Amino acid sequence: MRNRRALTIGVALIALGALGACQNGDEDGPGAAVGSSTGTGTGDDGRRAESGADAGSEERPAAGDLPQAADMASIEYYLNKYTECLDLTAGEDYSRSGGGTAWGEEEAADASWGITQRAVCQDGDNRPIALLSVPDMTKFQTAALKDGHAVFYVGQDFAVVPVGDDTIRELEPSDLAFLTCDPDFSVPSGYRTWPGAVEGCVLTDYVPSD
Repeated sequence: MRNRRALTIGVALIALGALGACQNGDEDGPGAAVGSSTGTGTGDDGRRAESGADAGSEERPAAGDLPQAADMASIEYYLNKYTECLDLTAGEDYSRSGGGTAWGEEEAADASWGITQRAVCQDGDNRPIALLSVPDMTKFQTAALKDGHAVFYVGQDFAVVPVGDDTIRELEPSDLAFLTCDPDFSVPSGYRTWPGAVEGCVLTDYVPSD
């Protein structure tokens, strides 16, 4: 998806850089390094466990505490805590299958984006979610800034671009950050923002509606 606008355009939205609750080893699933340095535990559904009287008052982690994922299986595992990510397929195979359009086919082939791997899974409505491995977020955000409209959900080293609005909303409680480099983007009061890896891009816990 190219803008949240990519997020809702039926071809694209999301993905990049921030999340919490550090889990590792076999407990976290295959190759998972997804978690947070805040020391807050997570429940079986992947959401932060309550610690104290009001877990809702707990702040989301800063950008440096976003989730990490060593491989596509780890990204898939993380997404399935909040939404459905089914039938994971390598990006090249998905494109050849003619099964639909998912964000990033051209961008993954463009070295300026710094995307080392791309895959696609299906949400519960059989709509695509693009999974992107992005070890160099500065490079990725520089390309996103030049693109001008692309927006994503991101972690420290990966981004995801769902198309379905239900999926976008199901990921909203996660510790992924919403990334935008749109100069006209504004965040209502009460939401948090963090500087992006490059000037002109921001991360936030606010996800705009259509």
